[in-house]
Amino acid sequence: MEEINIRKQLEIWEQGRLSEYASLSSMSKGRKKEEEPCSMRTAYQRDRDRILHSKSFRRLKHKTQVFLAPEGDHYRTRLTHTLEVSQIARSIARSLRLNEDLTEAIALGHDLGHTPFGHAGERALNDVCQYGFKHNEQSVRVVELLEKDGKGLNLTWEVIDGILNHGTNYMPSTLEGKVVRISDKIAYINHDIDDAIRGRILDENDIPKEFTDVLGTSVKQRLDTMIRDIVESSFDKPDILMSEQVQNAMTGIRRFMFGHVYKDNIAKQEEAKARIMLQELYKFYLEKIDYLPEEYSRLIKTGEPPEKVVCDYIAGMSDGYSVKCFEELFVPKAWKI
Repeated sequence: MEEINIRKQLEIWEQGRLSEYASLSSMSKGRKKEEEPCSMRTAYQRDRDRILHSKSFRRLKHKTQVFLAPEGDHYRTRLTHTLEVSQIARSIARSLRLNEDLTEAIALGHDLGHTPFGHAGERALNDVCQYGFKHNEQSVRVVELLEKDGKGLNLTWEVIDGILNHGTNYMPSTLEGKVVRISDKIAYINHDIDDAIRGRILDENDIPKEFTDVLGTSVKQRLDTMIRDIVESSFDKPDILMSEQVQNAMTGIRRFMFGHVYKDNIAKQEEAKARIMLQELYKFYLEKIDYLPEEYSRLIKTGEPPEKVVCDYIAGMSDGYSVKCFEELFVPKAWKI
């Protein structure tokens, strides 16, 4: 009996249904290591599944988004942020007839390299490591090298490009990557407002009226406004756009959040401790390479700089595991007979 090739049928479907500006699976620039195509999944579906089943993805559930060690089950983590970015990005991609599978793969992988304790951890490693540290570059390092015991996930060029270039100062090569880039901002602005209100750092009425008049007075309204505006501004165009009015309001509310939440003393009061802790861990492991797990010390033997490998190990830690390591290495234990 002849095997049914579902992948080829999906590729034909993409060619007939997606926008002329979409990234077709059949036209991917491919992988660094050639592989036999899957008979059921397109290249981008395969990438999405590899990211979803990776160890780095699972660890995101125990990593800080904005609020360090919050008491409560409803504050966002790096994992819930990732899922919200994915949902927003998929909604936009579907409406614009872009490749939803590529969009989802980029969204799910964009923060795999994030440190424990959010951007505080990122800044800590960036200051102490001679090579610097940026979470987008680390996310690429995760999927190209660190996953699968040094083999990496061997993702397509388009997914890696989207992961690398999802930040404010970058620009992806595909429209799907651009959708994730703007969805990341939409997600964190809105869920950080929600978390700040829950933590009583912010009240809805504190947000300047010049922004809420444009975007709305609730998370639901603001999400709807931003997503609809992108779809209407970008439909059948070779770029991902926002109207000037909504763009200015989003930029303004983001600037407001930096002044009133991201640098707030209550929200950030534990960051200095986290920063010192991660930097002390970095110095310790750099001096005592033998304390690294075998999968990391093996990387050094293959020629990877020790400074980068120590960053790899620390960046991969969850918040709780980094605290546990610090306590075991630096906090005296009670002596028992």
